[in-house]
Amino acid sequence: MIGHIRELVSHAIEGLQNKGTFELAETPQFNIERTRDSKHGDYACNVALMLAKPLGMPPRQIAETICAEMTETGHVAKTEVAGPGFINFFLTDACRMQVVKKILQQREAFGDNSQGEGQRITVEFVSANPTGPLHVGHGRGAAFGSSLTNVLRKSGYQVHDEYYVNDHGRQMDILATSVWLRYLELCGETITFPVNGYKGEYIYDIARKVRNKWGDDYRHTAVEVFAQVAADEGAEGGDKEKHIDDLIVNAKDILGKGYGRIFKTALKSILKGIEDDLEDFNVLYDEWFSEKSLHESDAIDRALAKLEAGGHLYKKEGALWFNATHFGDEKDRVVMRENGLKTYFASDIAYLMNKFERGFDQAIYVFGADHHGYIARLKAAAKAMGFDPENIVILLVQFAHLFKGGEKLQMSTRSGQFVTLAELVEEVGCDAARFFYVMRSHDQHLDFDLDLAKSQSNDNPVYYIQYAHARICSIFKKLETEGQPHNEEIGHVAIESLKETHEQELIRQLAQYPDTIQKAGQNHAVNTVANYLRELAQAFHSYYNAHQVRVDNENLRNARLNLCEAVRIVLANGLAILGASAPESMHSEDKN
Repeated sequence: MIGHIRELVSHAIEGLQNKGTFELAETPQFNIERTRDSKHGDYACNVALMLAKPLGMPPRQIAETICAEMTETGHVAKTEVAGPGFINFFLTDACRMQVVKKILQQREAFGDNSQGEGQRITVEFVSANPTGPLHVGHGRGAAFGSSLTNVLRKSGYQVHDEYYVNDHGRQMDILATSVWLRYLELCGETITFPVNGYKGEYIYDIARKVRNKWGDDYRHTAVEVFAQVAADEGAEGGDKEKHIDDLIVNAKDILGKGYGRIFKTALKSILKGIEDDLEDFNVLYDEWFSEKSLHESDAIDRALAKLEAGGHLYKKEGALWFNATHFGDEKDRVVMRENGLKTYFASDIAYLMNKFERGFDQAIYVFGADHHGYIARLKAAAKAMGFDPENIVILLVQFAHLFKGGEKLQMSTRSGQFVTLAELVEEVGCDAARFFYVMRSHDQHLDFDLDLAKSQSNDNPVYYIQYAHARICSIFKKLETEGQPHNEEIGHVAIESLKETHEQELIRQLAQYPDTIQKAGQNHAVNTVANYLRELAQAFHSYYNAHQVRVDNENLRNARLNLCEAVRIVLANGLAILGASAPESMHSEDKN
């Protein structure tokens, strides 16, 4: 409908220009929005306010002139000029009622739009280092990223979502060394565990796998392990970074091929756990992309060669630097250290180039809020390689804080003191976890109330929405048992009998769903879908509590059943986008 109204306005302006009433070099962009109050019509347009300056006329005068020029249509009953110059559009009853029939015909496809048709997008999200299980902080990025891909697909984009597996580099070496040290403890060695090592029971679990498979094959004395290793933090002159790096060197030298076996065991174990946890969280990827594959191919060398050819690399103090400040970054970035090792950023550049080499038009990254610095550096790399930096979209997800019993739960990833995503899902369920994570905009902090998420009350938004869906299913089940099955065709014919205020409000809410999906895709704002579902559920519960659906009048009954079924379809569609289920039963009903 927004497209139809935009066409009416544009044709009116064009007609006024042809008559010489308006003189415009070009028509500025204008917005058409759903009105919040039905007293102001169904849609409002700000075109007159946008034209006031170029035309040098009062906005209300412009609005009245456009309204007078607009052609009549079977969809718009009337227009009104409101406030400083908004044009309010009132739809005809027949047009407004058509949404119910449209929903019943399109069902799961209702709300789909073609704004992204022909565009290929890659969305990367979570991509946590496989150095430990996913925690609740990763959960918000997973819920948002997964819901975003669903919204974009509903908007016609060809979306390829992927997890970038950091299976190469120092953090993975710290993990492998941590596992080996715990393995040595299980073998009976007395080990002073490094401050910078990975702790937590999951490290012992992997160490047990190593010992079960290879026994004492990789057992060495603590004297061998800590030979020539710098002092750790806490000792005089200690350096925790140098300490762990020296331990990594010793592990590789002492173990030889055994180091690779321990490394792979740790990686496979944790990565399998991450995959399982995400699958239980209704997150499935098109691809798990290995960082190691970039190192094993010529991808990084080709990316650096491209930067070199453009004159964007230079040497300093033995290292190779990318001149990122030339492209708007706050500082230049090392891409190869003096020892010849490529940096993480070199891998990031190669991965970025790889995305566009695969034919994607846009690359969306979903990062945690602590990755703010990546915005400038990735856009700088894109520009240096000849890619449009506008096609690099970096969405930062703010932190989620868990509360239980009114108190905030403290977490520390390195120490192993954290709530895992799997534990959260087990406690509150996947549906509540998914919904609560996306209730607020991804760029706002989120307080996650565990007690509320588990409650079965109207204060729990996901319960409230799912309860509306279950109530509707209950209506149809009762009718079936009573021998009064739903006749959809009768409902279509009698649709104009839905004259109650609650019914009109429900129809109004249903008509907003396609616009909600389109804007959610445009603005990467999946929280608007969650908010919409809450409003639709509230409108339905109000209707359900005020009116009987199972009335004796066959025409009215089937019209109301059509309306209820339309609400059910939209609730199910919206919940599916957010990765939550639409249950058919939750409580028995004694009414309707």
